[in-house]
Amino acid sequence: MTFDYDLFVIGAGSGGLAASKRAASYGAKVAIAEYDLVGGTCVIRGCVPKKLMVYGSHFPALFSDAAGYGWKVGNVEFDWEHFITSIDKEVRRLSQLHINFLEKAGVQLIPSRATLVDPHTVEVDGRKITADKILIAVGGRPVKPDLPGMEYGITSDEIFHLKEQPKHIVILGAGYIGTEFACIMRGLGSDVTQITRGEKILNGFDDDIRIEIEEGMINHGIRLIKNNVVKTIERVPEGFKLTLSGDDQEPLIADVFLVATGRTPNVDGLGLKNAGVDVVASSIEGLGYPTTSAIAVNEYSQTSQPNIFAVGDVTDRINLTPVAIGEGRAFADSEFGNNRREFSHETVATAIFSNPEAATVGCTETEAREKLGDAVKIYLTRFRPMYHSLTGKQEKTMMKLVVDSNTDKVLSAHMVGENAAEIIQGIAIAVKMGATKKDFDATVGIHPSAAEEFVTMR
Repeated sequence: MTFDYDLFVIGAGSGGLAASKRAASYGAKVAIAEYDLVGGTCVIRGCVPKKLMVYGSHFPALFSDAAGYGWKVGNVEFDWEHFITSIDKEVRRLSQLHINFLEKAGVQLIPSRATLVDPHTVEVDGRKITADKILIAVGGRPVKPDLPGMEYGITSDEIFHLKEQPKHIVILGAGYIGTEFACIMRGLGSDVTQITRGEKILNGFDDDIRIEIEEGMINHGIRLIKNNVVKTIERVPEGFKLTLSGDDQEPLIADVFLVATGRTPNVDGLGLKNAGVDVVASSIEGLGYPTTSAIAVNEYSQTSQPNIFAVGDVTDRINLTPVAIGEGRAFADSEFGNNRREFSHETVATAIFSNPEAATVGCTETEAREKLGDAVKIYLTRFRPMYHSLTGKQEKTMMKLVVDSNTDKVLSAHMVGENAAEIIQGIAIAVKMGATKKDFDATVGIHPSAAEEFVTMR
C-alpha cells in the first residue's frame, strides 16, 4: 500500500518535534500537525515562560542583597505589562525558531488539528491523509475540580497573559506547578496564599525537600493553608470569595485564584477509538476530573495499534520535557534508524523552580527504605550559603545523598538551595553511572562553592 507519508505526527510539542526531525534525518517523509503555536507546553505555556518569570521574581531579593555588599540601590518599580509582553515576545520568537528547524529538517508543518480516522488515516480540515506510521504527541492540559465558581479560576495556561498583576492571588494545589507560581508571584510582590489538601506540599518528592521548601516559602511571606480544600467560590466586589472545608477557616478574598490541582493527557477529540488505540487510567484517576485517560504504550512507545505510537505527557509516564524528547528520539531511531532501543525512565533528574529552588535525581529516602530497609544510609548537610554571610538573610541550603550500604552505591541525590538545578544536573551523571559513595569521597571539591558539599559529606 502506498501512503502519503512515512510518518505523520500529531502535536508539535517537545516530543513530536524531536521525533519528526530525527525521523526525517533518516530519510523518512514526515508531516506534523499543530493547531496552536509550535513548541508545545514547554515553549508556549510551561518551562520557558515560567523560567523567565522565575528570573524576574528574583530581582527584588537581589536589590536587597546588594546593600549587604555596599551597593546603594534607589527606588525600584516593577512594570507588569512590560514583563508579560516581553515574555510573550520571546515565546513567539522561539516558536518561529522551531518552525524554521522543521523546514530545515524537511518536515512539512500542517497548521491545523488532526484526528484519527483509522489506523493509517488522519483527517485535517476535512482532508484525508494516510501514513505508514502515526505518532501521537499532543501532551497534557490543566484540569479543574468540578466545583461551583471554578470557572472563574485561571490555570497555568492563562497566568502568562494576565493584564494586571494580582494584589492577592490564592493558589489551589501544592504540586510543583502551584508551588513554583506561589514563589514567583510572591517574589514579584503579590500577596500569596497556597492551599493544600494534605499536611505537606509537593507530594511524591523526598520529605527533606518538602520540609525545606515549605520553611523557605513561609520565611518569604507565603501563607500556607494545609488540610483544606475549596468548597465554593463566588464573585464579590473585591474579587472572589473562596470558602474552605475547615470549620475554623475563614473565607479568603482574592482578586485572582490559580487552579493548579492537576493535569491530564490531552486525549479528547483525537479519535482514538476509530484507530483502535487503547487507553489506561491516568495518574489523576478518581479525583473527579472530566478526563482521566492516558494512551497505553509499551517500552517502545507503541500503542495497541502496532503502527501507532505515542510519546510525552499524553502517555502519563514521566511528564517532563526532556523525557518527551528522549522518547521521541528513541521512537524515531527504532522505527526509522535501524536502531531499536528503549528510552530509560530510570534515574531521571528534575527540578522545582521554587524559592528556595530544589532539584533531585533518583529515589526518595522513603522509597529506598521500602526496598532496602536498614541498609539505607543517609548523608545530609544543612548550612547557610557563603553568599548570605553579608546579606544578613537566614537562607539555608540542604544537600542529601541516599546510599545503599550493601553496595556503597549512591541511589539518589537531593538539594534545596540556590543553583540546585545546575548542581544536580552534574550529580545526575554520577548517579546514572552507578557511582559509589567512595567515588564521591575521592572527588576533589571546588572551594569555595556550595557544590563541594556533595563530595565532603562524611
